[in-house]
Amino acid sequence: MIHVIKPGLLTTVQDMGRRGFTHLGLSPGGAADSVAFRLANLASGNDANAPALEITLLGPTLEFEVEATIAICGSRTSTSVPINEPIRVAAGERLIIGSLLDGARAYLAVRGGIAVPEVMGSCSTFLPAKIGGFQGRALQTGDRLPIGTRTPREACKLSSATAVLLQQREGNILVTRSLQSDWFDKKIIRQFHEQPFTVMGQSNRSGLRLSGQPIAANRSDELVTEGIPLGAIQVPPDGLPIILFVDQQTTGGYPKIANVIAAHLPRVGQLRPSDEVRFELTSIAEAVERLRNQEDVLREAFA
Repeated sequence: MIHVIKPGLLTTVQDMGRRGFTHLGLSPGGAADSVAFRLANLASGNDANAPALEITLLGPTLEFEVEATIAICGSRTSTSVPINEPIRVAAGERLIIGSLLDGARAYLAVRGGIAVPEVMGSCSTFLPAKIGGFQGRALQTGDRLPIGTRTPREACKLSSATAVLLQQREGNILVTRSLQSDWFDKKIIRQFHEQPFTVMGQSNRSGLRLSGQPIAANRSDELVTEGIPLGAIQVPPDGLPIILFVDQQTTGGYPKIANVIAAHLPRVGQLRPSDEVRFELTSIAEAVERLRNQEDVLREAFA
């Protein structure tokens, strides 16, 4: 068992999400940074989708009842806990994660996984519906998390080259045109791509709200409610874009100016309040190639 001494700001159990229920209004959810999540599982000796802890901004303090092997990937921590490598934790030891230093999220995987029941094919915590994970909620002081027993591979330290290649956070976030890109004239599109936006404090797993010079569609007619893809950047009436993220609603009626490419969604998961973000247009072909390359590196790492 793992005892939660302090829960941190928002610590939840996540996996890669539950698929096939968007027609029921349930988005897939899952890890906000799917790359760091999978790397933590690799380093701890799990399969890629073993349930792990997603830590947001301020980490928990945990006490281990039994000896365990863990790995942390994603942001570095203020307590200098090593990342991207297996760590042996002794029975009775307390692990203090502290504040996250260079990203919004870190993932703590325990060899064997966190043993929570599947709900609709996934162990992910989906906070809007209060399902999955540990009792459908974020961790609280006094919780006791059981450790699973499945250990399909040896724990390993990630090569620095692999970690750097898969966890790059610098540069513009690439986007493709969206269904309503033609609702915005060329001047507004140029403004969208040239100006920096700032991540607002009201952001969460459902959407990242951005501040900056407002942008506006050049059409005033209302959009019929339609399905929303992960990473869509919608523009509400106030002109301040919202990146719809892992716990997003599945339908909406605001026009979308662009869509974050799949390979850069993990970067969105690491954006913190007050971070600056710029968007750069790319093609569908380039988006597919970048995702293919990312998955190839991950497959090699897990081979």
